[in-house]
Amino acid sequence: MSTPIDLTALKNRQMAAWASGDYPVIGTTLQIVGEQLAEACDLLCDEEVLDVAAGNGNATLAAARRGCLVTSTDYVAALLERGQDRTRAEHLEVTFQVADAEDLPFEDRSFDAVLSTFGVMFTPDQEKAATELGRVCRPGGRIGLANWTPEGFVGQMFKTLGQHMPPPAGAQPPSNWGREEWLRSQFDESDFLIQVTRRHFNFRYRSAAHFIETFRNWYGPVHKAFGALPPEGATLLEGDLTELLNSLNRAGENSMVVPSEYLEVVINRRL
Repeated sequence: MSTPIDLTALKNRQMAAWASGDYPVIGTTLQIVGEQLAEACDLLCDEEVLDVAAGNGNATLAAARRGCLVTSTDYVAALLERGQDRTRAEHLEVTFQVADAEDLPFEDRSFDAVLSTFGVMFTPDQEKAATELGRVCRPGGRIGLANWTPEGFVGQMFKTLGQHMPPPAGAQPPSNWGREEWLRSQFDESDFLIQVTRRHFNFRYRSAAHFIETFRNWYGPVHKAFGALPPEGATLLEGDLTELLNSLNRAGENSMVVPSEYLEVVINRRL
């Protein structure tokens, strides 16, 4: 019989990973995803919007730019501070609050829209997080998500990381959230109407080496993986990532553009 996974230990490990490096260096390049999600959810002025696992606040800013009343949450306080810096620079009014996506400190049916861009998908207890998103969304409201797919570049990158640094036995892959059938299993069709659009975000760097250097320094999961491996292991990981990037690069020899598929998900809560 397999030993049940310690979700608390896994969460603490993940928090340490996301707090390492400097995620906003990477996160700000993804701003267009937050803008597209805000449009897909048709956000309206004065709607109450919750950004879950907000990171540096891409969906937060997109909603605030559209006149929404935004609460931005994450379980890593340092990431919220970077989001605050961005909102101050644009003179936007946003409420920031440290909160766990698996245990949101809000009443049932509190928000007109609940958003998460590449955030909630990394929660250890995925079913609990999905339940929380639905719980705090008002009838007639919507849940908007951007989730990397297993088949896309980021999904493949995490699979490569897992080959060098295996996750704990029993841990659920974040890419579950990038599978339409899994989403439908979490949000009952009698209560929710799910619309899914496949999109691509283009990672634009000078080369595979430039991408790896940037992610190795600043992107928590990659930063932690390289830091935990012995020198020979780090060299092997770098080689595998280079091979993956070069196989997907559509820009030729002099630059790097790697498309990464994600699901843009709009889940309407029925009245």
